[in-house]
Amino acid sequence: MGDAKEVATPLATGHSLSVHDKQSPTNATEFRSLIGALQYLNITRPDLGFAVNKLSQFMHKPTTTHWTAAKRLLRYLKGTLFHGLHLRCDTRPMLHAYTDADWAGNIDDRTSTSGFVIYIGANPISWSSRKQQSVAWSSTEAEYRAIAMASAELIWVKSLLQELGIHMDTAPSLYCDNIGATYVCANPIFHSRMKHIEIDYHFVRELVKASKMRVSHISTHDQLADILTKPLSRLRTIQLRDKMDVSDGTSILRGRVKI
Repeated sequence: MGDAKEVATPLATGHSLSVHDKQSPTNATEFRSLIGALQYLNITRPDLGFAVNKLSQFMHKPTTTHWTAAKRLLRYLKGTLFHGLHLRCDTRPMLHAYTDADWAGNIDDRTSTSGFVIYIGANPISWSSRKQQSVAWSSTEAEYRAIAMASAELIWVKSLLQELGIHMDTAPSLYCDNIGATYVCANPIFHSRMKHIEIDYHFVRELVKASKMRVSHISTHDQLADILTKPLSRLRTIQLRDKMDVSDGTSILRGRVKI
């Protein structure tokens, strides 16, 4: 891969990866070793979240298509080798999160992918890209399940910070770009068509009712968690990566190297 050409996105947007792609199998041990290493890298690179999550779903039976996609991710890393999180100290300790879902994006079983990123002030501290366990009947249901998952993580982070002696002045805010899901969070009337997600509903609704969390609508253009739910174009990837403060640290590193 030393002479490989760099690419601008972790995964291609024109082709969806599938378990049943009818391609020849590849070396499973080598594939698993690579994905395992990338999972560690994902701890400090939120822009890799969706790609690593997607490729991890084929570790039991990888094919040449999956191996090509994994090598594409390495080509993306080659072009962003010195990228990392830019953490700021001059920021207020306020918790907020962005959550999104890609409805029925998995072509094998039509499950959705949930994604969220949690911030303390301007610094991202927790993120996740995860396949939902059951099929959602609507985009609102998929988004609402993503809200429930992000809410649980948000409350856990708030509790951890309190144990460390860091107390928040205001309730955490959670931003979602689905108007229907945002409305259900605040509407005390439980719609009959939403009863199959009743547990998630009551969990989020009680947090909102007790003023422990605020769920607000945000435009899709400003939805940072979009990068954690689907492959994106080059322009959109760079835009969201910059907004998440995953920046090029080459200048900082070179300043400490004697040429």
